[in-house]
Amino acid sequence: MSGSDRQDRVWDVAVIGAGMAGMAASLFAAGRGLSCIQIGNGGGILFASGLLDLLGVHPVASRRVWPSPWEGLRSLAADRPDHPLARIGEASVRAALDAFVAALGDAGLPYAPLGEENRTVLTSIGTAKPTYGVPRSMHAGVDALRERAPCLLVDFRGLREFGARQIVATVGSAWPGLRSVRVEFPGFEAVPELYAAHLARVLEEAGPRERTIGLVKPLLGDACAVGFPAVLGLGRSGRVHAAFEAALGLPVFEVPTMPTSVPGLRLKAALEGAVASRGVERRLRAAVGSVTFGGECEGGGPAPGTASLQLGGPSGGERVVARAVVLATGRFAGRGLVAGRDRIREGILGLPVEQPASRESWHRREFLDAQGHEVNRAGLLADEAFRPLDATGKPRWPGLFAVGSILAHQDWMREKCGSGLAIATAWAAADNAARHVRGGGGAA
Repeated sequence: MSGSDRQDRVWDVAVIGAGMAGMAASLFAAGRGLSCIQIGNGGGILFASGLLDLLGVHPVASRRVWPSPWEGLRSLAADRPDHPLARIGEASVRAALDAFVAALGDAGLPYAPLGEENRTVLTSIGTAKPTYGVPRSMHAGVDALRERAPCLLVDFRGLREFGARQIVATVGSAWPGLRSVRVEFPGFEAVPELYAAHLARVLEEAGPRERTIGLVKPLLGDACAVGFPAVLGLGRSGRVHAAFEAALGLPVFEVPTMPTSVPGLRLKAALEGAVASRGVERRLRAAVGSVTFGGECEGGGPAPGTASLQLGGPSGGERVVARAVVLATGRFAGRGLVAGRDRIREGILGLPVEQPASRESWHRREFLDAQGHEVNRAGLLADEAFRPLDATGKPRWPGLFAVGSILAHQDWMREKCGSGLAIATAWAAADNAARHVRGGGGAA
């Protein structure tokens, strides 16, 4: 496709951003039959653990952990009706997560069935993390942690990002049947430092995989399950995990490793495959330099009812025209929000940001203050259709939607709701974008 051909096409939806929210928005827009183009790279997903949080903690100040994210969401809706997740019906949240997990499964990254409860997952530092969606390769660890049955944790000499002995030392008093062992990774005995992604690729080969299993099998003892760092395959992790379980004759689970991680690589690849299979066109490593809305400039502007996005980066000079735009640029790391000396601004359109009155109010005196920091709740205000508001309190443009962590009134990290926030708001925005494109208005 030539540059001029690209500029002549009018897309139904342009998604700005390729993190979790941008990927979900692209996936859901395409699933509604809308032509979709996505702009940006998904580097942030590499920092993902592979776990899909829905809601783990509310209220933040009391650090209440909810066994059921659905009960937690009902409490959140009563206490914080301005929270983005509180503005989406439970049926829509469930549909969004089901569709997202199904798409990952179709792309070769299966998750354990979703249900009514959060699961508790063992982390690489020996803590227990509440989460909702768990990859199949990690799920046996949920049962092992709950039952505290005898369990063996295996690590590899030279893999610095994971220490089975440290995990046992941290959690061992509460799990006396947990023990650790360190083995040499076959063929890498002389290598001083190992890297998880490299090991994951090597274990997709039958020879190294069988030798690794052969080293571990005599060490099982009374173990009822075996845990490994998350290195059991990359593009074919399901097959590798199944091969380990079959050969060892026990449930096998992975423990999420520190970012950037193999689960992050898997998630990124699965999402890229999912959006590609649904016809989403992507502009990798491109950046949106400016956005112009139809009818707002004299001559040469986009047609009424469309937006024109001028791209920079490798796609510099290209113009993308769309009937709807989804802003999924994230917070500070993704440059969706930009912190200046005295205020926070939105990075592309200059949209007003809900924020503390002064910079002195951004942070509390104690770094680990139970209430969190006010700056973490800064973001864009939006109407009931997730259209960001301008300085007058009205939608900036009828076909502009904002999703994910750029939205105000949420503290996704402390609330353990990052994936749920991204996926559910993307679902709602895709519904409203489809309604807008098809002439039905933007409100749900």
